[in-house]
Amino acid sequence: MIRLELSFRGILAIALVLVGLWFLVQLWPLLLIVTTSFIFMAALLPYVEWMVRRGINRVAAVVIILVAILAVLGSMIAIVAPAVVDEFRDLRNNLPEYARDVETFASDLGFNTERWDLPERAAEINWNRIISGSQVVDYGQRVLVGILTGLTVAVITAYLLVETHRLRTFLFRFIPPDREADAHHFLRALERVVGGYVRGQLITSLIIGVYTTVVMLLVGVPNAIAFGVLAAFADIIPLVGGIIAVVPASIAAFQESPTQALIVLVALLVYQQFEDRLLVPRIYGQTLNLPALVVLLAVLAGAELMGVVGVLLALPAAAAGRVVLDYYLDRRANGRPAPDETVEVLAPDEPSATR
Repeated sequence: MIRLELSFRGILAIALVLVGLWFLVQLWPLLLIVTTSFIFMAALLPYVEWMVRRGINRVAAVVIILVAILAVLGSMIAIVAPAVVDEFRDLRNNLPEYARDVETFASDLGFNTERWDLPERAAEINWNRIISGSQVVDYGQRVLVGILTGLTVAVITAYLLVETHRLRTFLFRFIPPDREADAHHFLRALERVVGGYVRGQLITSLIIGVYTTVVMLLVGVPNAIAFGVLAAFADIIPLVGGIIAVVPASIAAFQESPTQALIVLVALLVYQQFEDRLLVPRIYGQTLNLPALVVLLAVLAGAELMGVVGVLLALPAAAAGRVVLDYYLDRRANGRPAPDETVEVLAPDEPSATR
């Protein structure tokens, strides 16, 4: 026999938990937006503080940084979108010819292509069925929602950057005085790890974008800058970003010749190895000190829970989780957190001088 006895207070606590979970489910999209805003705030805060220390009004500093970021993103999209449309149109119109080139190239390499029938299969593709009017409207709605969400994130990020000190003061009202030192340490570590990851990602994206552009220009592929920008965007996505960066560039090069496609493919794959084995460890250092298995599980969990957004937020969230775990382990082992000696990636000097 199992006998359960619940007091009125216990029943009330369970009810409040259930109501809280219901609100969490209902407000999940808003929580994602706020979480994303906090991540961008952690990445941009050192630059805002740097400008404020040099006499620039805080609101003006935030506006300058966000306007510059939005201008860069808008320019990148303006470069990529027309090039992608042109390449897709060219691929659709000449796919049977490209399929024949694939068979010829494979045959020259020694493959038996007699039963492949790639040109015939390419000619049988019904493009009107693949790209219907309803799908265009659906994707258009998704793009519009994405733009509105991005603007919302920008507005919330701006508010967080402007009101950072007030928010910090409000938060510390709920922390006991004897815990304030630990709370300061914890928040600084969180800002360093999450912000450092975002800034490190900016470096790797910039490098792969420039490298891809140079390779495409040397090989003689049209729209080289657009594919470099596309590679920079794709590099943000963990694990599969490298594949996304390589495939479109290789396809575009194949439309020129199989030899050019092979050169681009090999060059970009070599770079992926260089980035994974040398560049990323040097740029991130201890900022994102996560085992490969943890990265994989975080990305898979993020993709399962929130799709593409979850994939993008997986590593910052995992890095923040590592800060919490390190804090707990240091407290249990030493009674106090370990000193923070990690240098922030691409952050201005004296990031906490005004805090």
